[in-house]
Amino acid sequence: MADMSTEGESKCLSEEQIDEIVIAQADDDTAWEEPILVHRATAVTISLPPELASRAAFFARLHRMSNVEDWLRCIIQERIDFEEAAFTGLKQVLTAKSNT
Repeated sequence: MADMSTEGESKCLSEEQIDEIVIAQADDDTAWEEPILVHRATAVTISLPPELASRAAFFARLHRMSNVEDWLRCIIQERIDFEEAAFTGLKQVLTAKSNT
């Protein structure tokens, strides 16, 4: 597969630049990896107990969100970001300990 960055340099390509590269390599089979199959994640519906749903609706209004679903999506995303950061930090600590 072709390397689109120069050695030691990371660059962000615009959508137009990416399109140009793809068009230029479209007929070059050596520029492409084997195709992969990707499945779209399906939306998940969860049930909340009435008391929890009421509390979530209260805080959604308090934070001036248009609806409770948007507020919950933001809260879940923030929590996942926090958990990922904590996990990454823990991995770094464990790696540092194992290297000493």
